Amino acid sequence: MILSRYVANRFLRMFLLVAIIFAAILFLIDIVEQIRRFSEENIGLGGAAGLSALNILPNFYSILPLITILAAIALFIGLSRSSELVAIRASGRSGLRVLAAPAVTAALVGILAVAVLNPMVAATTERYDDAVTRLRSDGGQSVSLGESGVWLRQALRSRAPDGTEISGQVVIRASRASPDATTLYDATFMIFAPGQGPTRRIDAAEARLAQGSWQLAKVKEWPLTDPNPEATARQSDSLDLPTDLTAARIRDSFGRPEAIPVWQLPAFIRGLERAGFSAQRHKVWLQMELALPLLMAAMVAIAAAFTMRHLRGRKMGALVLGAFGCGVALFFLRNLAQVLGDNGQIPPFLAGWTPPIVALLFALGALLRLEDG
Repeated sequence: MILSRYVANRFLRMFLLVAIIFAAILFLIDIVEQIRRFSEENIGLGGAAGLSALNILPNFYSILPLITILAAIALFIGLSRSSELVAIRASGRSGLRVLAAPAVTAALVGILAVAVLNPMVAATTERYDDAVTRLRSDGGQSVSLGESGVWLRQALRSRAPDGTEISGQVVIRASRASPDATTLYDATFMIFAPGQGPTRRIDAAEARLAQGSWQLAKVKEWPLTDPNPEATARQSDSLDLPTDLTAARIRDSFGRPEAIPVWQLPAFIRGLERAGFSAQRHKVWLQMELALPLLMAAMVAIAAAFTMRHLRGRKMGALVLGAFGCGVALFFLRNLAQVLGDNGQIPPFLAGWTPPIVALLFALGALLRLEDG
């Protein structure tokens, strides 16, 4: 027990050291990127640092598996160089028992990351997106789900008969939508003019998104500026309403899956499906988040399969490179499984759990072979 606690503490210290180094590097790189990205807005060094502080946590969270394997490699190399690993093995401890302490610690760190760091990532991602929207001041679009259906907001720019540009906002509510986000059903369009409040209301049985416009069918329109809107309401079979929305923007506006806390994802997925949208991306992300602790344990096992031995000379460099290469390969295999899951080619459960399970089994197999040897 004492030995396991010692190895676990060594791994945790190494993990924190590597994490701090990578966080500092990511912060400096992101400051440069924010200055380049918003050079026209003249945000300055302070503004860039503020944006980087909001953006660094999602970037850091995404590379936790790579930080884990680097920490595990450093741990086992340190134990080997100090001959502690030789003494541990000479005392009768098997390789699997030595591996158990850092692997369990990595899994616990993964659970803590999913439970605490994931909601923090979601919050900072939302604040970063809001800050970027304010900087660009482009009118913006937003999409949300409610109990009453789908809500959208878009900027409206059109020209009056005298050629002047009319700007405003349109708030759209629909009872449901098609999975590809191109058709809204039982839609209501509320048009707001700057400084005037709502000026028009348009109800449509169906609203189809085309290039640059909403094509409305079975339309009823109320001019809300009239004293009696119902008396002057007009009905028509079709109507075109300008828009700069696209189906891709609508889908993306539902929020990147990583911008939603993992605790809220199940309810959000149900809301998406109730509104008629596909929740495949969010289902895959949920499974990948649940599998993160196992992935981090698998990274420790991969590092152990290569470096949990007495290392000297050039052989050490080759084994360290092999361990890190396998960790990077697993990281990209996980991303590939996410893409396949997002496209619906494999089920979300397989996309999230297959890479870490396969990697862990291969690493344990290699360790057992090493033990027998």
